[in-house]
Amino acid sequence: MNTMFFTEEHELFRKSLRDFLHKEVVPHIEKWEKSGTIERFIWKKFGEMGFFGINYPEAYGGMNLDLFYTVIFLEELQKIKSSGFAAAMWAHAYLAMTHLNAEGDERIKQAYLVPSIAGEKIGALCITEPFGGSDVAGMRTTAVKKDNQYIINGSKTFITNGVYADYYVVAAKTNPEVGSKGISIFLVDKSTPGINATKLDKLGWRASDTAEISFDNVAIPLENLMGEEEKGFYYIMQHFALERLIMAVNAHSRAEYAIDYTLEYMSHREAFGSPINKFQALRHTMVEHATEVEHIKLFNYLTVARLDKGEYVVKEATMAKLKSTKVADQAIYDCLQMLGGYGYMEEYPLARLLRDSRLGPIGGGTSEILKEILSKMIIDNKDYKPAV
Repeated sequence: MNTMFFTEEHELFRKSLRDFLHKEVVPHIEKWEKSGTIERFIWKKFGEMGFFGINYPEAYGGMNLDLFYTVIFLEELQKIKSSGFAAAMWAHAYLAMTHLNAEGDERIKQAYLVPSIAGEKIGALCITEPFGGSDVAGMRTTAVKKDNQYIINGSKTFITNGVYADYYVVAAKTNPEVGSKGISIFLVDKSTPGINATKLDKLGWRASDTAEISFDNVAIPLENLMGEEEKGFYYIMQHFALERLIMAVNAHSRAEYAIDYTLEYMSHREAFGSPINKFQALRHTMVEHATEVEHIKLFNYLTVARLDKGEYVVKEATMAKLKSTKVADQAIYDCLQMLGGYGYMEEYPLARLLRDSRLGPIGGGTSEILKEILSKMIIDNKDYKPAV
């Protein structure tokens, strides 16, 4: 136990979560990976256990716990051989629900946040667009005010839980003339006429549902605006710190899982009369990866601790995701190599881990975009301010 960040209560929670995952989730993982559909009953079970309400207010059914409980939630989800299942869970709990809690009014919280915490409704965050990718400011989806409604037109893509979802948190331009300053955030119920969601076929994250969504004259009430009009970009940037930290924690955890599995394999696998963990070239490769992973993990924990205190850590969270996803990819690539031909076989976890991990440097802002954001902050002295 890392006593600098985790208490005995944290570790009791970890054990409870781990036991739950191995009893209720692991027996279904292979089925969900093959079908590409996570059955609804498991969302309800997560809700009943309180796992969707870890850091949300008690008034809405949450537990109001610190962010290191969230870290445990993320870490354990990475160690059950399906980053796709993990993504479906954390995208609901920490992408869509984060906006509900931060920008939603009391009506929205009662109608959507409460059942989301209970696992009765599933949410999806809709920001990325087919022509925009990581360029949030370049989005084309519009929300035009007409009478007592907003009319939404446009499309979103690579949306986790896009088909499963009962509601969307949608970013759209209410004032296209002013670029990023014209973006607003809306709550859109999936049942609203004019919405079409198409499931996408992916290299990895096979259990999760990733969709392209079109909005064709989708009419929503004015009160479904979340927060203030034209402050959406600032809300998104503010929450990107959490999203990027989530992906950084995911990365260090799946890399740890890969290393632990590989070291166990190497202790039993023999070549030329000796376990392969006795060969210096292989030992040193694994030690280098273990060192890199420990470095990123500690940086991630420190950044989480600062975010938990309310500090604005956009730069550090961006650095964490950039470095952690790269380290994880490299570690998992070499771990697969250590298994030789078995690493290429689907019955071993490294093949799926390699595919799943590859999304790390892409989702939540590509590494190239993150480098440019950091360049603006470090070289150009740009200061991304929190929404006020």
